[in-house]
Amino acid sequence: MVLRFTVGGDYLLDRRLLPYDVRASQAHARTLAKAGYLTQAEADEVCTALGQVASEFGQGGFDISLEDEDVHTALENRLVEKCGELGKKIHLGRSRNDQVLVALRLYYLDVIAETKGLVAGLEDALDSLAQKGEGLSMPGYTHMQRAMPSNVSDWIGAYRSELRDSTLALDLAGAHADQCPLGSAAGYGTPGLALDRAFTAQELGFARAQEPVTACQLSRGKAESALAFALVTLLQDLGRLASDLCLFSTAEFGFVSLPKAFTTGSSIMPQKRNPDVFELVRAHSAQAPSLLAAILATTTRLTSGYHRDLQLLKAPLFELIDTAQEVFEIMSRALPALNFDGGRLGAAMTPDLYAAQQAFELVKTEGLSFREAYVRVAASLTD
Repeated sequence: MVLRFTVGGDYLLDRRLLPYDVRASQAHARTLAKAGYLTQAEADEVCTALGQVASEFGQGGFDISLEDEDVHTALENRLVEKCGELGKKIHLGRSRNDQVLVALRLYYLDVIAETKGLVAGLEDALDSLAQKGEGLSMPGYTHMQRAMPSNVSDWIGAYRSELRDSTLALDLAGAHADQCPLGSAAGYGTPGLALDRAFTAQELGFARAQEPVTACQLSRGKAESALAFALVTLLQDLGRLASDLCLFSTAEFGFVSLPKAFTTGSSIMPQKRNPDVFELVRAHSAQAPSLLAAILATTTRLTSGYHRDLQLLKAPLFELIDTAQEVFEIMSRALPALNFDGGRLGAAMTPDLYAAQQAFELVKTEGLSFREAYVRVAASLTD
């Protein structure tokens, strides 16, 4: 019962971390060899065996069990099976604390790079959509009321710009993650061992080794919350776009038609096509902040050093990563398949939309104050 409670679903979540734990363990073996705690031959043997374990895992040759608790123990157990006593030497100079953290950070850096690629795909999809709507006017809305003249290109361009701005938060998440914690062990270093942490960081491609060692565990939750925030802001951009599309595709608006492949039929009404994909995008964007809140709350009021609470950062962040990337992928495919109805857009460009422009003209041509021009135009509309 205690094992199930303390491990939870962690051993399942850890499956995605195995390649990163292998990379970190190989770098650690080379660091141990550099310091003289392993011979070069031993380090080579360990690195080869770790690569074999990664291949076995990828081919279903072994799995992480509840009894292993996590990927790190599973990997070491498998290494000992392959290398005997040599496999037990690999843990010198590290703790499961820094072992967990380095694998997570390597994973986050890959997620950030992948996400930037997916967002670039979304930007391309929006560019494709903008080309379809080039030259088409549409009303701009405030308070969900027709407000001023706008156009399809500017409407789409706003979302493209916001997506680009939202990716800036990914850079902050990357800065938090791009520090190597390996060698900090349980948070207080490895007294008496001459391990070159800068060498380890270089081997793994990190910008630097994180210093001081006491900062490594204290920083947990920072990269997670920064990455989660970036994903939330990106999802919210797409949620608002999806909301626009759900509204603009109704019969009452008719500005845009949604691709059949990305809608679903009704179980009772033969004529209906429902915007389920876009509604779910909107719902995912609405739920995403709760996952960010869970991450932020986990580290609230924790003292310095490691706490088992930190294990619970994984589930909400991994869920958010998976959801966000799925949303980005499906929206990048759906958007280019949208079509605009120029007739319906043109019919929506009613004269009242030009009221502010008329007031501006009165200011320019008659020298009126804007307030006086505003009143005159408003009175003419009422008449």
